[in-house]
Amino acid sequence: MRFWLLDRICSFEAGKSLTAVKNVSLAEEYLADHFPEFPVLPGVFMLEAATQAGAWLIRLSEDYKHSIITLHEARAVKYADFVTPGHMLTVNVEQTDEDGRYVKMKFQGEVEGRLSVSGRLVLERYNLADENPAQADLDRRMLEYQRGTESLLTRELNSTK
Repeated sequence: MRFWLLDRICSFEAGKSLTAVKNVSLAEEYLADHFPEFPVLPGVFMLEAATQAGAWLIRLSEDYKHSIITLHEARAVKYADFVTPGHMLTVNVEQTDEDGRYVKMKFQGEVEGRLSVSGRLVLERYNLADENPAQADLDRRMLEYQRGTESLLTRELNSTK
C-alpha cells in the first residue's frame, strides 16, 4: 500500500464498528497538485481511508483470518465537504452484513462534526493460499506485517484499557 490514510484507530467493537482518524497535513506531497491554490484531501483518498478503516474492522474482528482485504464495490458515495490541511477526518465504518468472502459496510467521514463523505462499501477478504497453496508463506508474512501495524494504529486505544 502506498498511502496509509489512517493515523489512529480510536474505537473498535468486533463485528460492528470502528472509528479512525486521518490528520491532513500540508506536508503531504499529493497536496501540491491537488490543488496548488486550494489544497484538499482528494475524494478518492477519503474513500480509501474508509476502505482501510473497514479492512481494519475485519482484521481485528476476525483475528487476522485473511491476508487480503480489498474494495470490491463502493455504492452511493457522496462528497459533502472538503478536508483541508490542518484538519482531521474522522471515519466511522459499521458492518451491516456478511456473506462468504464479502463484508458490507456503511461509512461516513466527518471534520469537526460536519459530514464530508458517506456511502456503502463491499469488501472482499481471502488468502492467497486459497487459490495457490504455495502462497501460504506470503500470507503468513503479510499477516505478520499487519499485526505489527496494528500496534502503531491502536497504541492510544490500548493505553486506555
